[in-house]
Amino acid sequence: MKTDKELLIKGVKRMAYTLALMFTAPVVLYQAFKNQDHPWYLPVLIAGGILAIAAVGMGFYGIRTLVNALFSRPK
Repeated sequence: MKTDKELLIKGVKRMAYTLALMFTAPVVLYQAFKNQDHPWYLPVLIAGGILAIAAVGMGFYGIRTLVNALFSRPK
């Protein structure tokens, strides 16, 4: 069994995007809750929620890609 290096690199890139989203989403949500009386409160809150959901989804997708690169059989 050999490691698929291209798929491994793709998985590492996805995990890097996940890391960026994991830091961005809480900052955006914090800014939304800090400025609740601002007219842009709701759009910023929605954007933060979408970023948080994307971080979780991208994390699962990145881990799945890494596992497939390490343990899948060659075609």
